[in-house]
Amino acid sequence: MSALSLKASSNYTPFPGPLVFVIMDGVGIGKRDESDGVFMAYTPVLDALFGEPLYTQLKAHGKAVGLPSDDDMGNSEVGHNALGAGRVFAQGAKLVNAAIASGALFAGAAWKKVVAQAAQGGAVHFIGLLSDGNVHSHITQLLELLDRCAEEGVPRVRVHPLLDGRDVGERSALSYLDILEKKLAEINAGGKDYRVASGGGRMVTTMDRYGANWSVVERGWKTHVLGEGRPFASAAQAVQTYYMEDTTSTDQYLDSFVIVENGKPVGTIEDGDAVVFFNFRGDRAIEISRAFDEDDFAEFDRKRRPSVFYAGLMQYDGDALIPKSYLVEPPAIDRTISQYLCAAGVTSFAISETQKFGHVTYFWNGNNSGYIDEQLETYVEIPSDKIMFNLRPWMKSAEITDSVLGAIASGKHRFIRLNYPNGDMVGHTGIVPAIRIAVESVDLGLSRLLPALAAAKGMLVVTADHGNADCMFTEKKGKRESMVAHTLNPVPFIVKDFSGANRLALANVPSAALSNVAATLLALLGYEKPEGYDPSLIAI
Repeated sequence: MSALSLKASSNYTPFPGPLVFVIMDGVGIGKRDESDGVFMAYTPVLDALFGEPLYTQLKAHGKAVGLPSDDDMGNSEVGHNALGAGRVFAQGAKLVNAAIASGALFAGAAWKKVVAQAAQGGAVHFIGLLSDGNVHSHITQLLELLDRCAEEGVPRVRVHPLLDGRDVGERSALSYLDILEKKLAEINAGGKDYRVASGGGRMVTTMDRYGANWSVVERGWKTHVLGEGRPFASAAQAVQTYYMEDTTSTDQYLDSFVIVENGKPVGTIEDGDAVVFFNFRGDRAIEISRAFDEDDFAEFDRKRRPSVFYAGLMQYDGDALIPKSYLVEPPAIDRTISQYLCAAGVTSFAISETQKFGHVTYFWNGNNSGYIDEQLETYVEIPSDKIMFNLRPWMKSAEITDSVLGAIASGKHRFIRLNYPNGDMVGHTGIVPAIRIAVESVDLGLSRLLPALAAAKGMLVVTADHGNADCMFTEKKGKRESMVAHTLNPVPFIVKDFSGANRLALANVPSAALSNVAATLLALLGYEKPEGYDPSLIAI
């Protein structure tokens, strides 16, 4: 029996329709009060599904998805990794922490090349998200890299912080900048030249993903590399100025800035320098990495491309080799559910809009780009709107639903998976009415899928990858503060069988989590779980 063989279940009866798997991105189980956008939204379909006999809740954060501790919020990337892999792999932050603690990061060829560039007169530049959100990055890792630069005698370092306000408090940038500036001052007291050079809010500077808006990356290139942007004496001055100019502005949308002295930028990126992108998560690191790495680059006019050594904290796309150099090896995720299904000849269909398309393909497939078997798989990407998501909180839920209805009607696909991004993308805005509409849009999509599945005698499975819309705000001393980050809440898991072909029951699985879903989907498709997979949530 080959490594990717699936064993058919002996007590399973096939059913005529498809198995449709819905991932409601960012829809967790909250407090069921007015702060809970899922509870407050009008969701008659979800309300009914939550009352189904095959309903349970899953862990979607912390150690259950491979993160260092249970204080760590889950995110879409590790969530989809766990959903598609069927077991837990050590993830970004945990891998990096281990590589720093063991010294493996500093013993690697990429780090040695960074230090060598400095020894030849180049500056070392660190670009990345400055927060302790632990979703894309962690400030502690940056501080440790800075300390190591100082220990190894790197004389000149420039930091280009991207402001968060999404995975942490929406106006928390000044606290992180204060920590960074104190570290730089401490190092500079020893005779070094370490400074902040440029930055900007993550949603407008550098951190685009999936090719949704390359102008964000172009703005980052102009800011970090060319030193083109609004000038300030310090990053704190830039943030304070933007706050005063727009009292509603939040960190993630603050404009870019350039630190200048005597009328000149203090930290443009020049020939002979080294550049490290210190995010460990891949989706919003790929495009800026391409801009540095690619000779034949056509997404925007770089004007000047310095000859530098560029490295990511990790390799963000293993198939496309982006970037070419990296400091820490990514998790090696093998034997994903899609690999097994393709080996068994099962036809599948995957769809989302741009913002989450990579999650139902790349991350679902174990951080691998492209098709596993183009003869058996169909991937559909619907272009996302290029505006703030609270302005169109329904996003592309209708278009996604339209396409799935067509896939169900075609009868060509045994397994259909889709991601509704609304709860996450709109949840990150912290705008209460928009979040409720976002969740209601997902419910409306489900209301259209259920009759189609009933007619086809198929099966529906619904879950989420992490929480977000389930907490819209917190209250401290009677004052509400928008909650724009993910939550630590569990997520729903529901099976709705329209076929009646099999007798289904919830299995007794302690500490059920996202990693149990893959074996569950295989069970519902008539296969036993592969060796090493976490057990199915459903007994047949």
